[in-house]
Amino acid sequence: MAAAGPGRTERRRLQLTFAGLLMSVLLAALDQTIVATALPSIVGDLNGLEHISWVITSYVLASTVGLPVYGKLGDLYGRKRVFQAAIVVFLLGSVLCGIAQDMGQLIVFRALQGLGGGGLFIGAQAVIADLVSPRERGKYMGVIGAAFGLASVSGPLLGGFLTDVAGWRWVFYINLPLGVASLLFVQAFLHLPPVPRAAPRLDYLGTLLLAAASVAVVLLTSWAGTVNPWGSPRILGLAAASVVLGGLFLLVERRAAEPIIPPHLLRDRDFLVPTGAAVCTGVLMFATISYLPTFLQMVDGASATRAGLMMIPMTFGMLVGTIGTGRLIARSGRYRVWPVLGSVVMAAGLVLLSRLDAGTPYWFTAAGMTVMGFGIGCLLQNLVLIVQNAAPRHEVGAATSSSNYFRQIGASFGISVFGSVFVARLGDELADAVPDPAALPAGGVDALSPQVLAGLPVPVQEAVAHAFGEALPPIFLLGLPVAAVCLVLALFIREIPLGTTVDAEPAEAPAEVPGESPGRSPGRAGG
Repeated sequence: MAAAGPGRTERRRLQLTFAGLLMSVLLAALDQTIVATALPSIVGDLNGLEHISWVITSYVLASTVGLPVYGKLGDLYGRKRVFQAAIVVFLLGSVLCGIAQDMGQLIVFRALQGLGGGGLFIGAQAVIADLVSPRERGKYMGVIGAAFGLASVSGPLLGGFLTDVAGWRWVFYINLPLGVASLLFVQAFLHLPPVPRAAPRLDYLGTLLLAAASVAVVLLTSWAGTVNPWGSPRILGLAAASVVLGGLFLLVERRAAEPIIPPHLLRDRDFLVPTGAAVCTGVLMFATISYLPTFLQMVDGASATRAGLMMIPMTFGMLVGTIGTGRLIARSGRYRVWPVLGSVVMAAGLVLLSRLDAGTPYWFTAAGMTVMGFGIGCLLQNLVLIVQNAAPRHEVGAATSSSNYFRQIGASFGISVFGSVFVARLGDELADAVPDPAALPAGGVDALSPQVLAGLPVPVQEAVAHAFGEALPPIFLLGLPVAAVCLVLALFIREIPLGTTVDAEPAEAPAEVPGESPGRSPGRAGG
């Protein structure tokens, strides 16, 4: 039986291990967004404007593919060695990105970096589940969520600063000291019991099919409505490929000895409900992070660096939400109220952000961002905690990574829909605000950027800013139905008692609604 509480030495070791995990989370989250503000310099140096979007897409694609694979590998082979391997792959990709000589090399190396990055975030979450009891886990997961939010929002700011001061290659080299430190901390202080499994059979066919399906889905969501119309042959072909490959994956998983995503999870309400809420949260979080900087730069005239600083209120709200609720959960053992509250607060934040226009004072924008950030913070890591608490210990990695995988896929799709609506609205507003198309850049809407806008005549600048101010904020109202779905799902979350020992198996919910299926497959018993 686990000790009632760790001694001073064990607690110190846990703190140092957690420091190493936190550094890895910062790296994984930063590299999703840090490249954005460096792209103009990268394109100018490597002469690859036509491939610019792939610098980001290749990283997201590879990290998404890797999420469920890393989770399962950790369950089978032990989380420490898998986590260390992810760090090494990430650092190797970072070095290669920094020395890339053309866009083709950079895109390939970004994919390698993303393949490692997918294991960093998942590995940190799963390792915490191995080290900390469910009751105490909320405090640590809250800090991880805060680090993820902080890095996601501040990535463009740091990327712009490094590009201006040291050159775009340092956007990748900056990963080396943090990554090496994380590797050393994990090697020195992370001690986990050996995995009691001999010669596990990895699901190679399932992994291949999942990777292919993920590629199709991410490309579909990246291109639909922006690069290609939703009804174009390319998009329809990707949609068909996603469905067919996904169906084949499910068939293979039903027969696999060690499935990458255990099929019973897709029938388990204690996995499906919080994961569905996580998908909704991911859609709203990434849509907000993606489009608010555009508003601040194109409407308020902020530079990339200043726009990053202006996003701090959202970061503050997320920090308060994730860390605060994590501590309250550890103190009370109750978690169901926070997803419900977070859904309502997110809806309020969306309403506030939808009221922005060219004349809105910054304090109002900051208030909307703070409210939105707090709502996201109430949900982000608490939903992962809920999934972990309901999963048997030998499947914690698979359950954690699968939930994050679906959140990432759902968020990509949501951002694509938001982007399509925004581009359509912007085209209409620009046609009204700038009747003469010759006054705009040759590429039209697609060619507009803060740098291009600054080179236009002042009357055209004002007209374009007005068009952006009218077109962008109303898209936040599209998030209200998503927030409503999140609220409904949050209301159906079952509150399963949080264990107080590290090796505790999930308990049953204290009571069931009459006639309701408990939603647990026989494999969930675990012992």
